[in-house]
Amino acid sequence: MRAQERRPALPGPILTTLVLALVVGACNPIYLARAGWAQAGILNSREPLVQVLTAPDTDEETRGKLRLIRDARHFAISELGFRNAGSSYTTVAELPSDTLALVLTAAYRDRLEFHTWWFPIVGQVPYRAYFSTSAGERAQQEMEADGYDTFLRPTAAFSTLGWFSDPIYSTVLRQDQVGAVQTILHELAHNHLFIPGQGRFNESWATFAGHAASIQFFCNRDGGGPNTTWCLRAQARWTDARRVSRFLMELEADIRQIYARDHPSTEAAIRVRDDRYREALEDFRTRVQPSLEASSYPSLAREELNNATLLSRVIYFHRLDDFQRVWQEDWAGDLAGLMAWIREEAGERPDPFQVLN
Repeated sequence: MRAQERRPALPGPILTTLVLALVVGACNPIYLARAGWAQAGILNSREPLVQVLTAPDTDEETRGKLRLIRDARHFAISELGFRNAGSSYTTVAELPSDTLALVLTAAYRDRLEFHTWWFPIVGQVPYRAYFSTSAGERAQQEMEADGYDTFLRPTAAFSTLGWFSDPIYSTVLRQDQVGAVQTILHELAHNHLFIPGQGRFNESWATFAGHAASIQFFCNRDGGGPNTTWCLRAQARWTDARRVSRFLMELEADIRQIYARDHPSTEAAIRVRDDRYREALEDFRTRVQPSLEASSYPSLAREELNNATLLSRVIYFHRLDDFQRVWQEDWAGDLAGLMAWIREEAGERPDPFQVLN
């Protein structure tokens, strides 16, 4: 990217508001205070997007991705009706590494269920973010010592749900053009709709919204079109995501059936599920992964499967074919109409996935 210029420190009230929003009523104020200060430091490093675009030391590839993100953001707001965008993704933040944060998930070994943490505003969530490798690994070791399956993974972006003006992180710009745009649209979808305590719906909805919006953007923009490379790549990435969704949902159903059976002991049930996980990993490597067109999902092929690794992925890939069906069949491809309807209806249902029935 470009050499970063030092910006003035955030005003005291902004820092105070950030920390208080994270800490008040929290179950672990030390963790949240650290996360708040880390996020404050990131926000303090932001530069206006227009300034980065016009800077002479911004390389052309970065400048091109930033223009696409700027245009996609405008498209999402003006044509898809995304709400609560505020000034998110109108600034750029250069990070010192390839990873914005490490996300830890944990799950019970004797049943397919997340361990969750409670946070102000968002409620129960099945993950925690750490801004240092040592802190993330230490927390992972502690959870494993308590008998949980765990999964610690890097993330390139996240949303503060419109509470703060999220920047375009330099980690996002390390993706290709379609991936960068899709990531920003995914995060804007969280600003548009987020239901407290409904992690699986929130993430699967955002996965759908990010893919579908990127297809609309690349395939209909000026200079784009249905036969352009970026349009075809966006469509292929969505096809790949739905293939992975089918694989993960089938595996989840099998693991739940294993736990539902009578077993001589908990250890015996865990051995049976471990055998199924090993079989599934081999199936993904030999059958599913070779069929993918635009995204190879290398971490899924690389990581050993357990309850935490499965659940942490399923929440992003649940019922993607149903989202596709409702979009194309029930709404005849009217993505803006569908997104507005889901926003109004999902929070009113006992299970937000009922909007797909």
